[in-house]
Amino acid sequence: MIEIFPHRAFVALGSNLADPAAQVRRAFDALAGLRDSRLVAHSSLYRTAPVGYADQPDFINAVALIETRLSAVDLLHALLDIEHDFGRVREFRNAPRILDLDLLLYDSLIHHEHGLTVPHPRMHERGFVLAPLVEIAPDCIIPGQGLARDWLARCQDQGVERVAA
Repeated sequence: MIEIFPHRAFVALGSNLADPAAQVRRAFDALAGLRDSRLVAHSSLYRTAPVGYADQPDFINAVALIETRLSAVDLLHALLDIEHDFGRVREFRNAPRILDLDLLLYDSLIHHEHGLTVPHPRMHERGFVLAPLVEIAPDCIIPGQGLARDWLARCQDQGVERVAA
């Protein structure tokens, strides 16, 4: 029997605590085990300076592509559950974190309600999201914004560095 996963979603991963590269790799495994979903691809790891609150360690970032039967809201809740399982604590905006999972894109949906906005706001301005996204989906279109790679070209000065495997 062929399993059908009708929705494609891109998820951003980030960590800057407790061996961030290991946390992101563990998060790939958690996404691979997500119910009613399958992990299709994930990017390399990227090192970036923190945004917003600068007095913290650099981040390790990545992007994953999953196919899923979950609705966008259910997927968001599943991502929040994974963050919780990893020990994520939300002390203040842009605080250091053991794991951050953001739903970037869900099919070509443009949606905003309390707690869920897709495409993720400001993703088109963030090299740490765009570089790994373009790595695994070079022709990705951000609904309402255009090609992700065109936005990445505008973010070249943000100091996003691919981490050696």
